Amino acid sequence: VRLFEACDRELGPVDALLNNAGITGGVALIDEVKVDMLRELMEVNVIGYFLCAREAVKRMSTARGGKGGAIVNVSSRASELGGGNEWIHYAASRGAVDSMTKGMSVRVNAVQPGIIDTDIQATGLPNRMEKALPNIPMGRAGTAEEVAESILWLLSDQASYVTGAIVNVSGGR
Repeated sequence: VRLFEACDRELGPVDALLNNAGITGGVALIDEVKVDMLRELMEVNVIGYFLCAREAVKRMSTARGGKGGAIVNVSSRASELGGGNEWIHYAASRGAVDSMTKGMSVRVNAVQPGIIDTDIQATGLPNRMEKALPNIPMGRAGTAEEVAESILWLLSDQASYVTGAIVNVSGGR
């Protein structure tokens, strides 16, 4: 709430929101997931997105005097692949993001990055990216810039009739 109040004061009306926070919650089999780890994961990956979306909608909604806008939630291919034997809890949190995206879909969309060349790939599993490459039809990891281009398009006027979409940015995985 304080973030949005500061934006109101310092930047003017909100017309776009990119929900892009996320933690993996650590690598664990389902029987190893601890309650405190799961709570922290859901607070960051789900509750944080929800509260930011709530505050953005309060400001952007034309029914409330706003000028409209767009929301993009960064999800993950793990939401559909399940994160088996690595990040089931993470995959579940991203599945919640996908459901939220579809449920709010009035200029609300999501991107699902796959294996992207960022530090999160090294979290907990050595050589995770190298092991995943043979399963990516395009034969390489994606870049943060490629994900960003998808997000920028979804936030733009060119995507004004796109809503409830979950854009797969994963090289075919």
